[in-house]
Amino acid sequence: MPTQLKYDTSLAKNTDLALIIAADKGNELQELQPEEQNYVLQQLQQEAKFIYLNRYSHRVYIVVTPDCKTEDQKNEALRQAGHSLLKQLRNDKSESISIVDKTGGNASLYVAEGLYLSNYQYFKHKTKDAKETTLKTITIADETIDAKQVEELANLLEAVYKTRSLINEPHSHQSASQLSEQLEELANEAGFSLDVLDELKIQSLKMGGLLAVNQGSEEPATFNILEWKPENAKNSKPYVLVGKGVVYDTGGLSLKPTPMSMDFMKSDMAGAAAVTGVLYAAAKNNLPLHIIGLIPATDNRPGGQAVAPGDVITMYNGMTVEVLNTDAEGRLILADALSFAKKYNPELVIDLATLTGAAQRALGKEALAAMGTAGDEVMNELKKAGNKVHERIVDFPLYDEYKKQLESDIADLKNIGGAEAGHITAGKFLEAFTDYPWVHFDIAGTAYLHAEDSYRGKLATGSGVRLVYNFLSTKAN
Repeated sequence: MPTQLKYDTSLAKNTDLALIIAADKGNELQELQPEEQNYVLQQLQQEAKFIYLNRYSHRVYIVVTPDCKTEDQKNEALRQAGHSLLKQLRNDKSESISIVDKTGGNASLYVAEGLYLSNYQYFKHKTKDAKETTLKTITIADETIDAKQVEELANLLEAVYKTRSLINEPHSHQSASQLSEQLEELANEAGFSLDVLDELKIQSLKMGGLLAVNQGSEEPATFNILEWKPENAKNSKPYVLVGKGVVYDTGGLSLKPTPMSMDFMKSDMAGAAAVTGVLYAAAKNNLPLHIIGLIPATDNRPGGQAVAPGDVITMYNGMTVEVLNTDAEGRLILADALSFAKKYNPELVIDLATLTGAAQRALGKEALAAMGTAGDEVMNELKKAGNKVHERIVDFPLYDEYKKQLESDIADLKNIGGAEAGHITAGKFLEAFTDYPWVHFDIAGTAYLHAEDSYRGKLATGSGVRLVYNFLSTKAN
């Protein structure tokens, strides 16, 4: 059963309670007994950030608001505090917690966000020894916050859960066709529409990039069109989201090594999952925007008919590409989708992809690499949205000089550049298939983690969902 985040200002008797206080306000906790207040004041003098009171019938957890330079930093510290709070709640085997902000702000939303995201677990394929969390309900009980705010946050965080689970699903249970079936379930659940183009339709559209990557596979590719179009949409031209849907990447004939590489390539569809998560949240929250998601899906296998280094393929838009590395496959399927996006006359196109190891080497797990042609105003809006949810963006240039690395002797382009600036040359490749405002997010370093990182957890993180949703919600409002 998933975690429930709800709003209720009436506190049940003997319920576990988290109080958020400022460091200099420990003497204003009327809920506490005199001896408890003295203990809290003593702990505050020692600069404690988390104070624990056991009343035996229930527990009181006191979270001290951090002293930070910016509001975004403070809110992130509160999310981190939610992660710390969960560790204690799990030790106490708490089933529910109510959160009250004594500072008069909206700190409860951020503590609840960190708490909720930290509580995610993926035990679908475990038959024993699954240490499931006991925490089932998180209640925000502040009268300064309204129920609609909590409902919107709950739906967005549920979308992150869905995204993580899509990514964590092993390839044995997620071919391209099975991914389309999973998207259909989510579409029915949230209320957006889905049109799945099969192999014959993809062939008729001459999507040469997607077909080439799929050549070595025994499983057919799919091209998925997700759409949320409410009657009250405020945009006349849609926002189009494109997600890389390589459900498993062996590297093709340019085979990947196995340890810490191919063995985790079920996560190579994290961009597709993030696009789905944004559509899910938008539909659940009835966001008044027309949004389209495009997900080309396939695995990348070294089968007998696999595309080979040196082959030339013809893309959906008619351009020819010399494939010099079959492990640079994500850009091939994205290029077809980006070309296809032109038919919608989009307001803005954002693609999300676990595209290059170069982006991961440049930024690690701390930020997304971004490039694009949408202009400084859009990029600054995206950065602001990213800072708000701590999914930070570093934008890289797309200088024309980088295109020289993609020049081919026998085709319009080759699919890989040199050893340096690999994430930029990948972006430069994608740019050739766009003629509209466009932003590319390379989430290779942030989408899937091999060790726990606070509320982002371990394995799939859902990177990009909160960022893009936050950006779109500002457009809607």
